[in-house]
Amino acid sequence: MSSGRSSSKRRRSTDIRSATSKSRKSTTAYDRGFEQNLIDHGVYLDNRAQTPVNWEEINKRLANPRPSLSPSKFSEGAFRAFQMSDFRAKDEDDVMINVVPVISGVDQDNNFSARNTQFGNLKPLTDGTIAAPQPDLYYGARPEQLDRQIRKELSGYIVPSTMEDKPMAPNFYLEAKGPDGSLAVARRQACHGGASGERAFSRLQSYRKKELIYDNNAHTITSIYHGGQLKMYTTHITAPAGPGKLPEYHMTQLRSFALTDTIDTFRQGAAAFRNGRDLTKEWRDNVIIAANERVGSQNAESSSVQSSNYSHPSDNPDTNVPEESDTSDDELALTSFSHPAREPETSVDELVFTSFSHPVEDDISADELDHTIYIKPTASKRRLGTGSEKTVSKDLRHSTTKPIQGRYSKK
Repeated sequence: MSSGRSSSKRRRSTDIRSATSKSRKSTTAYDRGFEQNLIDHGVYLDNRAQTPVNWEEINKRLANPRPSLSPSKFSEGAFRAFQMSDFRAKDEDDVMINVVPVISGVDQDNNFSARNTQFGNLKPLTDGTIAAPQPDLYYGARPEQLDRQIRKELSGYIVPSTMEDKPMAPNFYLEAKGPDGSLAVARRQACHGGASGERAFSRLQSYRKKELIYDNNAHTITSIYHGGQLKMYTTHITAPAGPGKLPEYHMTQLRSFALTDTIDTFRQGAAAFRNGRDLTKEWRDNVIIAANERVGSQNAESSSVQSSNYSHPSDNPDTNVPEESDTSDDELALTSFSHPAREPETSVDELVFTSFSHPVEDDISADELDHTIYIKPTASKRRLGTGSEKTVSKDLRHSTTKPIQGRYSKK
C-alpha cells in the first residue's frame, strides 16, 4: 500500500517537472511563432521598404573581381568538383564541410571565425522567450583588439559566447541547410543573428556618446546557402518608431546567386561572399579603433584633471583641502605636512625640524617633495636671533639667512 502511494507521488512529481520544463522551453526558429516574436519586437525579415543608405556602396563592393577566382586559380575542373560536392551533400554537416569552404576560400589569418556557437552570453534581443542565435559560421574581431574596459562594459552586447576567446562583435554570418533543410528556418536564423550583430555594432559606434547613433547604414551582412543558391542580406538599425518603443532592425536582400549553374555565376557569387566578408571586417575594425581612441582620450583627460588637482594646489589655505572620497591614506599623510599650521612662536629651527622629521615613503622625487612641503608661503617675519631680524622667503631654500653649516643655520 505504502509502495503504491510512493509510486503515485513519483509519477505526479515527474509529470509536474515535465510540464514545467516544457513551459520554459525557448521558441526556436523551427517554430512558427519565432518570426512573429521578432516582428513584435521590431526585428523585420527581408524588409525592402527600409533600404540602408549605403546600399549602392555595398553592391559595388560585392561586384569587385577576386584574383583567387580567376581562370588561372579556379578552373573548370574545380567548378565541376564543387558541383559534385553540392550534389552529394546529404545534410547540413556535409554542406558545411565540403561545400562552404569552396565558396569562402582559404581563410586568411585576419579572418577570425567560429562555427556553430551558441550566443549564450548576449542579452535577449526580444523578450527572452526565443532561443539565442547559433549561426553555422560567423566572423568577428579578436577580443584583444578591443580595450578590456569596453569589453567588460558592453559584454552583454558584443561578446556572444561565454567562451570569451571566440570572435567578438561579429557582423558577418552564414546559415547553411542541407537538401532537406528549410529555407524559411534559415531566413529566421539569419535575421536573428544579423540583428544581434547590428546591435553590437551600434553599441560600439555609440560607446561613451550621449545617445545611440542611428545613421541608417548597414554594418552587418548575413548569407544563406541552400540547394545551390547563395542569398545575401544586409541588416541595419533605425531609431524607435515612437516614445517607449525599441530600436528596429531591418534585414534586406542584397543579391542571390545560383552557384551550381555556371562557373561565371559561381565566380560572381563567391566573390560577393568574400568581398562582403572583407567589407564587414573593415567596418568592424574601424568602429573598434574609434571606440579605443575614445576611451583612451577620455581616460587621459580624467587623469590630467586629477594630476592637476595635486600638482597645482590653490594658494588659498581655506580651499586647498583634498576631498575625502579621492584621497588615499598616503596622500592624506602627505597633505598634512604640506600645510603646516601658522604658529606665531615657531622658530625657523622648529620649522625646518618639522619639515624634515616626517619623511614620506612614496614614489615621489625630491623636487616634488620640496614643492609639496613648501607650498604655503610664509610672509611673516621671524626673529632669528637676539638683536637681528630676517625675512623668510616663500621657499626656505632662498632664505636671506646666510647658511654656515648644512642647509640651514642661524646667524
